[in-house]
Formats: sequence, C-alpha cells, structure tokens
Amino acid sequence: RFACQYCGSGKDLTFDHVVPRRLGGRTTWENVATACAPCNLKKGGRTPQQAHMPLYRQPWRPTSWQLQDNGRAFPPNYLHTSWIDWLYWDVELEG
Repeated sequence: RFACQYCGSGKDLTFDHVVPRRLGGRTTWENVATACAPCNLKKGGRTPQQAHMPLYRQPWRPTSWQLQDNGRAFPPNYLHTSWIDWLYWDVELEG
C-alpha cells in the first residue's frame, strides 16, 4: 500500500532486501519489502533483527488472484509515479 514497512512513511520509497544480498538474500517476493530511503539507509546491510527494526508486515508471495484483486483498487491504467523510473529505465537505452 505504498508505505515503508519499518516506519509507515509514504515518502521516498525504495525496495529493501530483508535479508541483505551481502548475506545471501535474493530478490524474491519473500525477501523484498518497501522501505523509505531513510529507513533503508539506517538498516544498511543488516537484517531487521540486527538493526532492531521490526517489519510491520513480513513479505510474502501473493497469488495471482490476490495481485488481480489488489489491482482492482486502482483506476484503469493507473501507474503510481514512484514506479515510472523502475518500469521505463531501459527505454532511454534503446534510442
């Protein structure tokens, strides 16, 4: 719901690897959470336990139905502005 899973902020959101990549964490549904930039920097390359930063909600793999149901909460063709850089980064490389 576009909120940091550490503090609840909706600003400057990033993706956080719950188990950091340097500790073997992978980019999977079960290991990626939304984090604001300040919390992501504060947590650094540590686990939430090591950083004393509990998650509001543990990451999990949604079913196809859950993804579709969640998408129905948004207007048709809606794209949250925070996703634009992530979804269209390679368009500039093609030209």
